[in-house]
Amino acid sequence: MKAIMVMYDSLRRDLLAPYGCDWTHTPNFRRLAERAASFRNCYVGSMPCMPARRELHTGRYNLLHRSWGPLEPFDDSMPELLKNAGIYTHLISDHYHYWEDGGGTFHNRYSSWEAVRGQEGDNWKADLSAKPTPTAQGTEQTADKRVYQKRIHDAVNRARMDSEEKMPQTKTFAAALEFLETNHGADNWFLQVETFDPHEPFFTQPERRALYPDSYVGDPADWPPYRPVSEEGELVGHIRNDYAALLTMCDDYLGRILDAMDTYDLWRDTMLIVNTDHGFLLSEHGWWGKKGMPLYNEIAHVPLFVYDPRVPAAAGKTCDHLVQTVDLPATLLEFFGQPLPKDMQGRPIGPALTGGGTVRDYALYGFFGGMLNITDGKHVYMRAPRDPGCPLYEYTLMPTHIHHRFRVEELQDIRLAEPFSFTKGCRLMQIAGRAWGDDIDSGDLLFDAGTDEGQQAPLEDAAVTRQMAALMERAMGENDAPAEQLARMGFLPR
Repeated sequence: MKAIMVMYDSLRRDLLAPYGCDWTHTPNFRRLAERAASFRNCYVGSMPCMPARRELHTGRYNLLHRSWGPLEPFDDSMPELLKNAGIYTHLISDHYHYWEDGGGTFHNRYSSWEAVRGQEGDNWKADLSAKPTPTAQGTEQTADKRVYQKRIHDAVNRARMDSEEKMPQTKTFAAALEFLETNHGADNWFLQVETFDPHEPFFTQPERRALYPDSYVGDPADWPPYRPVSEEGELVGHIRNDYAALLTMCDDYLGRILDAMDTYDLWRDTMLIVNTDHGFLLSEHGWWGKKGMPLYNEIAHVPLFVYDPRVPAAAGKTCDHLVQTVDLPATLLEFFGQPLPKDMQGRPIGPALTGGGTVRDYALYGFFGGMLNITDGKHVYMRAPRDPGCPLYEYTLMPTHIHHRFRVEELQDIRLAEPFSFTKGCRLMQIAGRAWGDDIDSGDLLFDAGTDEGQQAPLEDAAVTRQMAALMERAMGENDAPAEQLARMGFLPR
């Protein structure tokens, strides 16, 4: 058996043709939906990038115990479990966070891996005369020193991408096609093809951008900041078109994977998963981005396509079962006939493909220390912290942030915490942390998941709110949430 995962970053479900969008050009996603099952109720788990990828390896939520960080020594890694069972695993990615301190333990879990450089502010080439990429949003985006430096590196990187062949996504998929050409006749392998696109900046070549004409003239606007929308309508539309152009590029290279599946007759024995870590707000709800606001559906309700050669009847079907990223490692392990680790809480999505029982009865999601969200498939409940001043701790044996190790000042008051149920007897460093994500106090929000996809009409229903709060408390308990997290959300006294 063989398996391919094609993973995107910031892929919007509602802007794909199979999910009803009629203004973006995504014919290959439609083509994919004719061969695979399309999931209608897939939600994110831990936000954002590397927390989601830890879940992709371990099948456990990350958000209750730490923020952004690498795999821990006690984590069960799905690619490594496959590798140890004699199934070859290969990662090809231009997602540069893998090569930073906060992601440094992921790629070595595979049998082999390829890194493609140059996305966003990747510290790739050196040009000491470079200036930051200009932006129509003005100087506010470059006020932060790290963001300013990232924009310098982005300008350096873009200068080396004067044709699509030189762009990281192109190189990533070229490497994937090389892998398939070389290895399609072999058995027992898993290929993960992962591109940073369509993550911002929404940079594409002019011929792609020409598919979405508009009347805007000015500095590039393809890198919207994470903040409330202050731009006028014409510029808002231009930014959305920038995203759409990059989305169409993603669609094109997905088509090349589908072509290879056809050419090598991989549909006969190869699972194909196409997924993302989260979406992105493109002015909806008055916001840009994915951090600082409630996790509306444009961020949290994500696309998922799965083709399983053992279930041909599922081809072209839609699945309404509730699933999450944490279910994908279990799905792959089961496909290859491997046992699930006892600490893995995600479950194979087979029942969704065969029309059998449920995969899960809730999906918990959010940022570490921020607003906590849960859905049962019928309602979405967003709960604000009841005691935001409650102490918040990172539990880790790998003290790194996104770009750097924990600073010496952060490590002065480390305590040794007792093991959690999933740490295999290891005690962890308990380090004072900070909340990620929500910068505003929106209060609690309740939505009907079936009739209000755009989340425009919050409900006032005390009975449903109590029911969803009880489900959230149960979910936190089942995931061995630290006591202070329960207190923070109002389920325990401080």
